[in-house]
Amino acid sequence: MPENTTKKTLTCIVCPIGCKIDVTLDEGGKILDITGNTCRRGYKYAETEFTNPTRTLTSTVRCDSESDKLLPVRTSAPIPKGKLFDAMKLINQIEVHAPINRGDVVCADFIEEGINLIACKNVK
Repeated sequence: MPENTTKKTLTCIVCPIGCKIDVTLDEGGKILDITGNTCRRGYKYAETEFTNPTRTLTSTVRCDSESDKLLPVRTSAPIPKGKLFDAMKLINQIEVHAPINRGDVVCADFIEEGINLIACKNVK
Protein backbone atom coordinates (compact mmCIF):
# COMPACT_ATOMS: atom_id res chain seq x y z
CA MET A 1 0.00 0.00 0.00
CA PRO A 2 1.45 3.40 -0.98
CA GLU A 3 2.50 5.79 1.76
CA ASN A 4 -0.16 8.17 3.18
CA THR A 5 -3.07 5.95 2.16
CA THR A 6 -5.75 4.32 4.26
CA LYS A 7 -7.59 1.08 3.54
CA LYS A 8 -11.13 0.68 4.87
CA THR A 9 -13.31 -2.40 4.62
CA LEU A 10 -17.08 -2.42 4.46
CA THR A 11 -19.72 -5.05 3.89
CA CYS A 12 -21.88 -4.47 0.84
CA ILE A 13 -25.62 -4.49 1.58
CA VAL A 14 -26.91 -4.25 -1.99
CA CYS A 15 -27.58 -7.99 -2.32
CA PRO A 16 -27.50 -11.09 -0.07
CA ILE A 17 -23.90 -12.00 -0.99
CA GLY A 18 -22.48 -9.41 1.44
CA CYS A 19 -19.13 -8.87 -0.25
CA LYS A 20 -16.28 -7.51 1.85
CA ILE A 21 -15.17 -4.47 -0.11
CA ASP A 22 -11.81 -2.77 0.45
CA VAL A 23 -11.60 0.94 -0.32
CA THR A 24 -8.20 2.62 -0.50
CA LEU A 25 -8.22 6.35 0.23
CA ASP A 26 -5.50 8.96 -0.12
CA GLU A 27 -4.70 11.32 2.77
CA GLY A 28 -7.40 13.74 1.56
CA GLY A 29 -10.09 11.05 1.53
CA LYS A 30 -10.17 10.63 -2.26
CA ILE A 31 -10.87 7.08 -3.44
CA LEU A 32 -7.84 5.49 -5.10
CA ASP A 33 -9.07 1.90 -5.44
CA ILE A 34 -12.11 -0.29 -4.75
CA THR A 35 -11.71 -4.08 -4.64
CA GLY A 36 -13.60 -7.12 -3.40
CA ASN A 37 -16.96 -6.44 -5.04
CA THR A 38 -18.40 -9.16 -7.27
CA CYS A 39 -20.67 -6.84 -9.24
CA ARG A 40 -20.96 -3.24 -10.44
CA ARG A 41 -23.65 -2.50 -7.86
CA GLY A 42 -21.17 -3.30 -5.09
CA TYR A 43 -18.61 -0.96 -6.62
CA LYS A 44 -21.20 1.82 -6.85
CA TYR A 45 -22.34 1.17 -3.26
CA ALA A 46 -18.77 1.47 -1.91
CA GLU A 47 -18.12 4.59 -3.96
CA THR A 48 -21.32 6.24 -2.70
CA GLU A 49 -20.63 5.28 0.93
CA PHE A 50 -17.37 7.25 0.82
CA THR A 51 -18.45 10.20 -1.33
CA ASN A 52 -22.12 10.86 -0.46
CA PRO A 53 -23.68 8.26 1.87
CA THR A 54 -27.50 8.19 1.81
CA ARG A 55 -30.20 6.37 3.73
CA THR A 56 -33.93 5.82 3.39
CA LEU A 57 -35.46 7.13 6.60
CA THR A 58 -38.32 5.24 8.25
CA SER A 59 -40.13 6.56 11.31
CA THR A 60 -43.57 7.47 12.65
CA VAL A 61 -45.52 10.73 12.90
CA ARG A 62 -48.40 11.63 15.19
CA CYS A 63 -51.89 10.92 13.86
CA ASP A 64 -55.24 12.26 15.11
CA SER A 65 -57.10 9.00 14.44
CA GLU A 66 -58.95 7.32 17.33
CA SER A 67 -57.53 3.93 16.37
CA ASP A 68 -54.00 4.93 15.31
CA LYS A 69 -52.01 7.51 17.25
CA LEU A 70 -48.86 6.93 15.17
CA LEU A 71 -48.52 6.62 11.40
CA PRO A 72 -45.52 4.81 9.90
CA VAL A 73 -43.75 6.93 7.27
CA ARG A 74 -40.65 6.75 5.07
CA THR A 75 -38.79 8.93 2.63
CA SER A 76 -39.62 8.36 -1.03
CA ALA A 77 -35.90 8.18 -1.81
CA PRO A 78 -32.67 8.05 0.18
CA ILE A 79 -31.53 11.30 1.83
CA PRO A 80 -27.99 12.34 2.72
CA LYS A 81 -26.84 10.57 5.88
CA GLY A 82 -25.69 13.86 7.36
CA LYS A 83 -29.25 15.20 7.29
CA LEU A 84 -30.86 12.36 9.28
CA PHE A 85 -30.92 14.23 12.60
CA ASP A 86 -32.44 17.33 10.97
CA ALA A 87 -35.02 15.08 9.32
CA MET A 88 -35.99 13.58 12.68
CA LYS A 89 -36.42 17.06 14.17
CA LEU A 90 -38.89 17.83 11.38
CA ILE A 91 -40.68 14.50 11.78
CA ASN A 92 -41.22 15.20 15.48
CA GLN A 93 -43.18 18.35 14.51
CA ILE A 94 -45.55 16.64 12.04
CA GLU A 95 -49.09 15.53 12.85
CA VAL A 96 -51.37 14.07 10.16
CA HIS A 97 -55.14 14.08 10.02
CA ALA A 98 -57.09 10.94 9.20
CA PRO A 99 -58.14 9.58 6.80
CA ILE A 100 -54.84 8.91 5.09
CA ASN A 101 -53.87 6.26 2.56
CA ARG A 102 -50.65 4.34 2.13
CA GLY A 103 -48.51 6.25 -0.38
CA ASP A 104 -50.01 9.67 0.43
CA VAL A 105 -47.47 12.47 0.70
CA VAL A 106 -47.25 13.55 4.34
CA CYS A 107 -44.63 16.25 3.67
CA ALA A 108 -43.58 17.32 0.16
CA ASP A 109 -39.95 18.22 -0.54
CA PHE A 110 -38.91 16.78 2.80
CA ILE A 111 -35.29 17.74 3.59
CA GLU A 112 -34.47 17.87 -0.14
CA GLU A 113 -36.42 18.98 -3.18
CA GLY A 114 -38.19 16.08 -4.89
CA ILE A 115 -37.98 13.74 -1.89
CA ASN A 116 -41.25 13.34 -0.04
CA LEU A 117 -42.21 11.86 3.30
CA ILE A 118 -44.91 9.29 2.53
CA ALA A 119 -47.42 7.28 4.56
CA CYS A 120 -46.82 3.53 4.88
CA LYS A 121 -50.29 2.57 6.17
CA ASN A 122 -53.96 3.29 5.58
CA VAL A 123 -55.68 5.04 8.50
CA LYS A 124 -59.44 5.56 8.56
